[in-house]
Amino acid sequence: MQSIRGRFLIVSAASVFLAMVLATIVFVSIFTRNLERRIDEELTGHINLFAGTLRFAPDGNLELPDRPADRRFTEPYGGLYWQVEDDRSKRQLRSPSLWDYVLPLPADIHEPGAVHRYTLPGPDGGELIVQERQIIVAAPEGPRPVRVAAAIDESVLAEARRAFTLDIIPFMAVLAAFLIAASLAQLTFGLRPVSSVSEGLNRIRERKAERLTGRFPKELQEVVAAMNRLLDAQSVIIQKARTRSADLAHGLKTPLTVVANDAATLKERGQTEIGDELAHLAGVMQAHVERELARSRIAATAELRASDADLATALDRIVRTLKRTPKGADLAWQVDVPPAVTVEVDPHDLEELLGNILDNAVKWARSTITVSLHRDEGRPRLVIEDDGPGADPAGLKQMLERGVRLDSQKPGTGIGLSIVKDIASVYDLTIEIANRDAGGLRVSVSF
Repeated sequence: MQSIRGRFLIVSAASVFLAMVLATIVFVSIFTRNLERRIDEELTGHINLFAGTLRFAPDGNLELPDRPADRRFTEPYGGLYWQVEDDRSKRQLRSPSLWDYVLPLPADIHEPGAVHRYTLPGPDGGELIVQERQIIVAAPEGPRPVRVAAAIDESVLAEARRAFTLDIIPFMAVLAAFLIAASLAQLTFGLRPVSSVSEGLNRIRERKAERLTGRFPKELQEVVAAMNRLLDAQSVIIQKARTRSADLAHGLKTPLTVVANDAATLKERGQTEIGDELAHLAGVMQAHVERELARSRIAATAELRASDADLATALDRIVRTLKRTPKGADLAWQVDVPPAVTVEVDPHDLEELLGNILDNAVKWARSTITVSLHRDEGRPRLVIEDDGPGADPAGLKQMLERGVRLDSQKPGTGIGLSIVKDIASVYDLTIEIANRDAGGLRVSVSF
């Protein structure tokens, strides 16, 4: 199980269950000991009562003039019994509750006054808790030892123990549920700082924060500090990589411009073959440089975007820029995109993507460019259409490939739609390019 909460719940439930079982056993044991003590005290009280009333008649017969008042002594098998034995005369006195049963007292030696405790078979097949004491009673011929025994059904103890167990189990179950709920509450409260760390990391991922901030418990402060150091180091590394990529690309642009100018000079001097070759190489290298410059500005992953982008805002900025170009000023623009449509794309990357698509549309459009927004199962889909010549089926498959130009007569490096493909792969966007039935090209971007 990967969940800390689940593991804690299982351990807590098992621990509480075991603790409740052990506690129930201990409580029942304590109750049983106390009840046994009370039973022993009761039996001892009966024996002492017998000892104070026993006597021998003038004829030498043992008698008990004052019978115990407890009704259980008078009911057959009533659960409480007494028996008095005179070993010398072999005579016995028994409680009516014994009916015709004789307690099988062991023939052991007793010190006068000492109480012996036994467990003996009872008259109804059960077990009896028995106390026996030898007392000295005055007889006509002199003091005579007499054995006095009092007994009670052990089932009384077993029934009381069972009833107590049944009474305590619901309370222990409620206590167990309370302890488990308290453990869950404690876990929820204890893990709240961990949730704060998770929320902070999500804010960083969404580019709403750059570091983990806030108050954290002492146990998490070192983790938070280490995470912030890692984030700082990562930010420095990414920034250095982008800076070096941009510096390298910018450093190559000037030499490539010189090479292109030299190629033009060679062609003017009649060295057409070498001039064309140098111009071609310079163009290829220039395309690579521009593509790397564009890629250096694209977020590495969707999670590293600066923020979400407003589609209408990005389109308005790009269209206004393209309308200032000589070709864009001559075109009719039909933009139907409502405001407040947010997409999970970095604003700069969205402008780069839409700028390349619209720039390509401006190059090929004859009179009109149409931009519209549609919904596919709640997912926004932007459609950009021009009324240009379109492309042949083979060309459609090549348009998103790096450096491919379907018409070398148009200015450009052929990397614009390739950059579109790079951005789409970062944000998992779907790009579809098709010819319009009425002529021209249709580019769909599903966010």
